[in-house]
Amino acid sequence: QVQLVESGGGLVQPGGSLRLSCAASGSAFSIVAMGWYRQAPGKQRELVAAITRGGNTNYADSVKGRFTISRDNAKNTVYLQMNSLKPEDTAVYYCNTSPMSVYSWGQGTQVTVSS
Repeated sequence: QVQLVESGGGLVQPGGSLRLSCAASGSAFSIVAMGWYRQAPGKQRELVAAITRGGNTNYADSVKGRFTISRDNAKNTVYLQMNSLKPEDTAVYYCNTSPMSVYSWGQGTQVTVSS
């Protein structure tokens, strides 16, 4: 069973940056597409960034140009670099397979953008 552990969240001012990490156990990581999802209070979980096993990326319009997803298959880790953060980016961020989540969800990492 693959386990996902997200980290790197925190409190940041508008315009600031954070880098999230997601470490996955299991040898199948390198052959699956991965994504970063987020869930704000009272809202449904949404996919904001995705990366194929070959490194092709896709982004939700709301984060395009500000977020960058990357992966290190040797470390079974996927990253999300978030720049120019806005208050509306406040949410719990999760990683999972993309475009549909296959693994059990991790605990997520809280990102709060506030002055």
